[in-house]
Amino acid sequence: MSKLVNQIVSKLIAFENPKRVPLSKRYPFFKKPILLVRFGIRHLQNFFDFKIRFTISDEFFDARVARHQSVLRRRLGDSDPRLQEQKITNLRKAVERLNGVIIQPGDVFSLWDIIGKPTYKNGYVDGMLLSNGKVVEGLGGGLCQLSNFLYWIFLHSPVETVERYHHSMDVFPDSGRTLPFGGGATILYNFVDLKLRNVSNQPLQLKIWLTENHLKGQIVSPNSIATKYHVVEKNHCFVKRGEKYFRYNEIFREAKIEGKVLDIEKVTTNFAPVLYEVTSEYLESNNFRVIDLTGLNLQNFS
Repeated sequence: MSKLVNQIVSKLIAFENPKRVPLSKRYPFFKKPILLVRFGIRHLQNFFDFKIRFTISDEFFDARVARHQSVLRRRLGDSDPRLQEQKITNLRKAVERLNGVIIQPGDVFSLWDIIGKPTYKNGYVDGMLLSNGKVVEGLGGGLCQLSNFLYWIFLHSPVETVERYHHSMDVFPDSGRTLPFGGGATILYNFVDLKLRNVSNQPLQLKIWLTENHLKGQIVSPNSIATKYHVVEKNHCFVKRGEKYFRYNEIFREAKIEGKVLDIEKVTTNFAPVLYEVTSEYLESNNFRVIDLTGLNLQNFS
């Protein structure tokens, strides 16, 4: 059996036989108090973490380190287009707090520390949220597009990931996807955060804005940075297990100077159940590889 299949099998075993079930899933009435406790713990942790620091300037550095853009309106299954418009309102509010942020060498960027808690009072509205694989309407919905965007652009910069959570489910079929599956970061105020450390020897500044159709941004610095970063996807496939499908891939980051690869870092391995209908037409039209493990007895590997 190939190394890839062995890796997928280990993910299947972990999925089908989880070591623990969250208390809030076993006892849903505990969910709210558990969240309040976690909010408080994270507030204390961040308060005493003196590396979480930033400044803001409306004057921008000249040297561009990385750039990226993300389409604001995408077809996401049969979700309500109204929620996408309200998502843009939420993105605009958060971008106001992020534009011009400077992270000094050694300091840590924390998304929630910068934008704060989304509230109606602060101008946030209800948008599209994902909860247990279902689309729901909730305050601040749509900010995951921002965390996805930021994680991707920072991956092309000299930063080290301190905290990042990947999406645990593949909720929507691909529609105009330009980035690898699982290349983003999910967030939930305030204990599911995106934190990144500036490991360069000069400050990094975020320049970010919205146009009519795109979320756009750049990472800039006072001087050019010789190291360039390239993100690559490997071993992308769909895994068939009976009538159920999973999606798998591995994401790596290459560090290059003048085109020569100096280092290859494995960023993450993604393995997620697919929640939409997977048809043969969908797989063939996108040229997706399928690994069928329907008849495999996982007990032989446990």
